[in-house]
Amino acid sequence: MCRNIRTLAHFEPPASEDEVRASALQFVRKLSGTTRPSRANEAAFNQAVDEVAAAASRMLESFESAAPPRNREVERRKAQARTQRRFGHVARDV
Repeated sequence: MCRNIRTLAHFEPPASEDEVRASALQFVRKLSGTTRPSRANEAAFNQAVDEVAAAASRMLESFESAAPPRNREVERRKAQARTQRRFGHVARDV
């Protein structure tokens, strides 16, 4: 359920709005225990996603680091290598 919750801080290029929103959606899904809310709860669910995405964006923009930004491709390859060592196969979407 939490596939899209990934580290988004300190990358070059910075995390996109879509990436932040996807992570917020997965977070709210995890908290609510549902992937699709009922009609009665849809407005509250969508508002929670919007608020979490906004808070995450503010947080990411406020972070400071003296280290050089991480490279997405390098980090993806590292994650694939960890998956290979752990499970003996390469994950398709890491």
